[in-house]
Parts: sequence; C-alpha cells; structure tokens
Amino acid sequence: MRKAATKREIKQERAARTRVEIMEAAITLFARRGILATTMAELAKAIRMTPGALYWHFPTKEDLLLAAIDELHTRYLQEFQEVLSEHRKQPARVQLKTFMQRTQQFLRYHREYGIFFGMVAAESAENNDRVAEAIREKLGLYVAVAENIIRYGQHKTKEFRLDVDASQAANSIIGGFIGAVLHQNLFRESVTYDATLTTLEQLLVDGIVSR
Repeated sequence: MRKAATKREIKQERAARTRVEIMEAAITLFARRGILATTMAELAKAIRMTPGALYWHFPTKEDLLLAAIDELHTRYLQEFQEVLSEHRKQPARVQLKTFMQRTQQFLRYHREYGIFFGMVAAESAENNDRVAEAIREKLGLYVAVAENIIRYGQHKTKEFRLDVDASQAANSIIGGFIGAVLHQNLFRESVTYDATLTTLEQLLVDGIVSR
C-alpha cells in the first residue's frame, strides 16, 4: 500500500511539474505571437511534447490560457505579500511608490508576463469572453489595491489631491504599466525599461500629491 501511494505521489508531482513547464512555455509563446496565431500543435512542438500529451493536461487552448492567467496571478501575489502586509501603516505616498517599484522590479525580470497580459487582454476583449473576464478579474484586484492606497492618502493621511478620481487613477497606474512594457518592448533599441517605468511612476505619483 505504501509503495503504491508513493508511486502515485511521484506521478502527481511529475504531472504538476509538467503542467508548470507547459504554462511557462505557453506564456512565452502567447506573449510573442498572441492567442490567435499560436496553435496547440506549435506549443506541443516547442516543448517537445506530443499533441496528445498536451491535450491530456489542457483539453483546449482556452483551458491553458485560463490556467496560465491563474499561475501568473499567484506568482504576482507572492511577490507582493510583504507590500500588502508590512507596508500598510506607511504613509500613502510610500505605499504607492513601493507598490509601483515592486511591480517594476517584478516585470523587469519577467517582462514576458506583462507582455502576456497585454497581448491576451487585447485579443480576448474581442474574441474570448471567458479569457477576457479572467484577465479583468485579476487586473481588477491590482487596481483595487492601488485604489485603496489612493483613497487612504486622500481621506486619512491627506497626502493626495481630492479632485483626482481614485478609481480612474488606479486604472491608469495598472494600465500604464502594461502599456509601458509593451511600448518599451517595441522600442527596445532606443528606450530603456527602467527609465520608462521610473518616469511613469514619477508622473503618476507626483501628479496626485497634494500641493
């Protein structure tokens, strides 16, 4: 019984690793080629797997996209555990700058994640309601974090301007990051990542600070 259980656990662990490897390859491929231009057959070839084996893990391209979105969301939350807990008592401006700097750092080492969200968001908005809704749900959570910080700075610490709509400002922050990553990728020969994102942070944060 114990041997059978051990074998089952090893098989499950191997299957879980394989799923992560598939999602990692899919994120890169979707970021480069988009949803419509990427086929499951191409993905299977890229990871040296038979199409049948790939479909065993993910029956449809939509299933794979939804799983990849959930996986990236989990990684993003892990990166922000400290920000969401230890920095809550900091002044609002410090919280917002920390949130944006951590996002910049996260995307510096995983720019394909930001490009993936941008590409998938753009295509799914017109072609796949389930994927679009999944993207909206995840990005909406990040928007909510930024919005809460801004409202805290408006009404509690009085650091931020009251004439700025907190919801619109938060959406501008998250949308600005995705747009900046896509833009910098297009102009990567002449535009540097850190300079672009640092300037975006300066404009957005300083723009809502009370004078």
